[in-house]
Amino acid sequence: MKKIGIGLIAMLLVAPPVWASTMSIHEAAQSPEYGKKFGGMIGRGVVNVATCFMDLLVDTVNETKQGPPLVGTLVGLGKGVGCTTLRALSGGIDLVTFWVPGFNGFPVSPSYDNCIVPSSAEGMDTDSHHAMPAGYPSEASSWSAPSSSTPAPKHEKPRYTK
Repeated sequence: MKKIGIGLIAMLLVAPPVWASTMSIHEAAQSPEYGKKFGGMIGRGVVNVATCFMDLLVDTVNETKQGPPLVGTLVGLGKGVGCTTLRALSGGIDLVTFWVPGFNGFPVSPSYDNCIVPSSAEGMDTDSHHAMPAGYPSEASSWSAPSSSTPAPKHEKPRYTK
């Protein structure tokens, strides 16, 4: 038993870790390649389970700073408990299902500012403070109805060619 433990530790020290590669563990876990996904999901699962309590602290402090002290603290605690639970469950699922081909888990954001919106997801606008999916209005625009001066889009029939 001792030899197996020493051998395992030696392999972990000698083998290049997933997080030392050019791609982050979050990107590796979402990879369609089984070898990258395998290690990425283990790494992401360990990180999420080990750091899930940080959401509680970060959300409580951020919401206390943004809102009135008592209300902001209570909102931050609620948000922190939800994000802590979500991150812990996501990490646990990653650790249990890392071996399943074609399943890449349920990723949460690597940032502790907003646990729900993955910051590296495709189609996201990462320039703003809170990333919003592409197609959502920016802060400068609004969700108003189209003006009457804007012509309605024309619907064309599909063209079929041989």
